[in-house]
Amino acid sequence: MSTPHVVVVMGVAGTGKTTIGPLLAARLGVPYAEGDDFHPEANIAKMSAGTPLTDDDRWPWLDAIGAWAHGRAGQGGVVSCSALKRSYRDRLRAAAPGVVFVHLAGDRALIEGRMAQRRGHFMPTALLDSQFATLQPLEEDEAGVAVDVSGGPEEIADRAVTALHDLRTPR
Repeated sequence: MSTPHVVVVMGVAGTGKTTIGPLLAARLGVPYAEGDDFHPEANIAKMSAGTPLTDDDRWPWLDAIGAWAHGRAGQGGVVSCSALKRSYRDRLRAAAPGVVFVHLAGDRALIEGRMAQRRGHFMPTALLDSQFATLQPLEEDEAGVAVDVSGGPEEIADRAVTALHDLRTPR
């Protein structure tokens, strides 16, 4: 990537967005923002209770992330955001047209195992099925790359940097 882009690290819960995002940002020399920090308290309460968010719940969250990405345009940045649906990514692109997505993708069993080991996170493993049901992978016309989440965090971050470096135009 020849210019500083804002990278959205996306994927279902448990893929490592919060772990890989800061590693990727450090490798790219740009700031990192934790997508969960943009959630209104009502969203966190719903998810903590095991209730999936609706699209109406997500719009203010996506708008806040989009505003952050817009503010980083031309400077670069990395932000985590599940961005599971095309419509969510379209909303982020409407706010920040140059965003590039890194879809952290992996086997459901691997992701469930990682979620079961997490401590102190508001997203229960019970919501993983709804996450996979909602997921719409990147389409050919979307600027982004899919990165396998097998292996350790450093290996995944290296894989993401390589994939971003190889990214020239929307697939």
